[in-house]
Amino acid sequence: QVQLVESGGGLVQPGGSLRLSCAASVTIFSIYAMGWYRQVPGKQRELVAAITSGGRTNYADSVKGRFTISRDNAKNTVSLQMNNLKPEDTAVYYCNKYPTPWGRDYWGQGTQVTVSS
Repeated sequence: QVQLVESGGGLVQPGGSLRLSCAASVTIFSIYAMGWYRQVPGKQRELVAAITSGGRTNYADSVKGRFTISRDNAKNTVSLQMNNLKPEDTAVYYCNKYPTPWGRDYWGQGTQVTVSS
């Protein structure tokens, strides 16, 4: 059974920062590559950042240089540090396995990020 719980979202002004966290209840978390995804109403969910079991990272072009993904295998968590936030970063953010997420029943509730002045 997989459970994913995201936290850390909120309302922030443009240029501000937030740090998202995801706690994963899954056996042998360390073997999975994990990703942060985001979704805006009416649009498909998109990958924002990913990190392999070995710590290699990749980012969507739109967030390169502003977002940093990290993981703590001892705590079964994956984090997303978001700096210099822009209004277009406004979305619900989710974590899940990368590149193929665990099934639809395993998406968490997400955490809302709103960037607005």
